[in-house]
Amino acid sequence: MFSNQNKGKIALISVHGDPAVEIGKEEAGGQNVYVRCCGEALAKQGWQVDLFTRKASPDQENIVVHSPNCRTIRLNAGPEAFIGRDELFGYLPEFVESFKQFQEREGTLYPIIHTNYWLSSWVGMQLRKSQLLKLVHTYHSLGAIKYKSVSTIPLVAKTRLEVEKACLETADCIVATSPQEEEHMRTYVSEKGNIKVIPCGTNIERFGSVRREVARDKLQLSPDDRVVLYVGRFDPRKGIETAVRAVSHLSSERKAQLKLMIAGGWTPGEKDGEERDRIGQLTQALGIENNVQFVGRLDHTVLPTYYAAADVCVVPSHYEPFGLVAIEAMACGTPVIASNVGGLKFTVIPEETGLLAPPKDDRAFAEAIDRILADPQWRSQLGEQARSRVEAKFSWDGVASQLGELYGDSIQQLTTEFFKHHFAG
Repeated sequence: MFSNQNKGKIALISVHGDPAVEIGKEEAGGQNVYVRCCGEALAKQGWQVDLFTRKASPDQENIVVHSPNCRTIRLNAGPEAFIGRDELFGYLPEFVESFKQFQEREGTLYPIIHTNYWLSSWVGMQLRKSQLLKLVHTYHSLGAIKYKSVSTIPLVAKTRLEVEKACLETADCIVATSPQEEEHMRTYVSEKGNIKVIPCGTNIERFGSVRREVARDKLQLSPDDRVVLYVGRFDPRKGIETAVRAVSHLSSERKAQLKLMIAGGWTPGEKDGEERDRIGQLTQALGIENNVQFVGRLDHTVLPTYYAAADVCVVPSHYEPFGLVAIEAMACGTPVIASNVGGLKFTVIPEETGLLAPPKDDRAFAEAIDRILADPQWRSQLGEQARSRVEAKFSWDGVASQLGELYGDSIQQLTTEFFKHHFAG
């Protein structure tokens, strides 16, 4: 039910992560889901929410309405074509100007700007120089952590690290999605700045709407089939190779019943397509191509069925600030085996909602998979406890309520500052 109370206007900025784009495409993942779902949930609670992103194709609509009081607005910044996030920084001044022009056309100003990812934080800090506003930021990924896990450091790395530090030290509030992310900020970015922990969420009505028996019947699985599910982009940092190698370590008896379903889209000739080809070749080299099924991109109408049908969901990322896939699976009553990194150490409780393993440790993942599959009763217990944890901690409405309190406090501060500035003395 939508609130009749108008609490105020908010701009959520996500320059490279289009909230209206199909999830699973290149550069479309957890950040897109976060911005879109936060926006819709906040709108239900009485906020007027505009989600700003960059227009990446002439075929894209300039404005997409998601729900009452929630829409995505695509601004011009560079050519109307896909540009990877590491090449976008030079187009940000144009994004800033496009945002200001939009405000002028609409005859409005946004008192709260909530930026997402470091590119958007630069935009927010520039806007703050010319208008009175409160700047809230969510990192989604920290350069200082990311660059530890990649072999090739992009040219924009130095700029990114400088912007992330400046944002932490000057924004009105940084939203960390887990205590682990807050700890990383303090350790690797700066001891200065205001941080508040508000987790990511999931749609607990959608994820959890399909019973396990119905889901397995829809996917034509036999009672003996054991399903390990991976959901996410084709990106080396997501650790798909770890999951594939883990399956190869399982016993012949276990593999005889096992399917590793890899859900995620890819584009031939792009980076994600290259990773898809590499993983496919790896399954053949390991002799497990018959155990691995590439199911393609799954939209939100189908994804809950796959989660519910799986015996276990693996999230073998090298690093995750939060890890939406983990709580989506848990909401569906499916235990999770995840890397013990970042926010995954917050979402997954070992021996209670799943298991944690060191990143890139395929043998540890294999052992964890085998443990859960060997004990169906324990698997069911883990799944029930996983669902309970998500209901208690990670609904989007709950996340939006916490963000709404933060925004409300920020607007009060802004009002006080305005009157002090204009009427002092």
